[in-house]
Amino acid sequence: MHGESYYVGAYWGVRQESVHTCAQRAELFLHMLARCDPSLGQWFRKGRAARGSPGHPVRIDDRGELETLLLRGRNRTDEDKEVIEDLGFSLELWNQSPDSKATKLRVTCGSYSEWVNNVCLLDLPWQGAAAERMLTTPVLVQMLECMVTAWEPDWGIVSTQYAMDLIPKAQKEESRVGWMTYFARRRGTVPPLPAPVSIKPVGTSGTLVVLTPERFTAANSEHIALGLRVRELLDRAGVLMQRAS
Repeated sequence: MHGESYYVGAYWGVRQESVHTCAQRAELFLHMLARCDPSLGQWFRKGRAARGSPGHPVRIDDRGELETLLLRGRNRTDEDKEVIEDLGFSLELWNQSPDSKATKLRVTCGSYSEWVNNVCLLDLPWQGAAAERMLTTPVLVQMLECMVTAWEPDWGIVSTQYAMDLIPKAQKEESRVGWMTYFARRRGTVPPLPAPVSIKPVGTSGTLVVLTPERFTAANSEHIALGLRVRELLDRAGVLMQRAS
């Protein structure tokens, strides 16, 4: 499907963490991510910039700067602008190398509210040389593994919004199933799945399910049919829902 935009996401529930710990995780993630593709070594923060400038660069090796940005991204009340502590911290960055459209990164971490989940979401370029390099199984697996290592999520995914619309959830609390789906070990055991699906461990953290070695797309009816079948099998195995601790 033309213009199908891919993203890599990691999600986890209530986890109260300090801004220092969140900055440590962000620093680790950004350093690991830079090894996935040359275009991911430079990031810019949101805000006004001089005409013709890509923005304000972020020093990914400066934990103090990352802490400042995370604190700046805290949610505040509308009336008195007081910080809403249980919503944690947030960070929004973007990247645009000469050979790609913009890549965007959004993180919410340290949240211990039952209403706001923690998330690390990477929107990838859908065209250009960087997109061709990144939208491959080995690179996307590496990106998702970077998120797992840095953020220790409950689950993660590589997919497109088009594909998500065609592989719906049965329940609101259910994890999505995408081209690639990660399940933390605490979710349970991933069952045997039909070819060409591959299953691989991610260290001792959990399991990664890859539907196809080729690029997964919503335009391919066989891909969607496979995704629906795998969702059904994972649902039966009980790994799509968070288990009570």
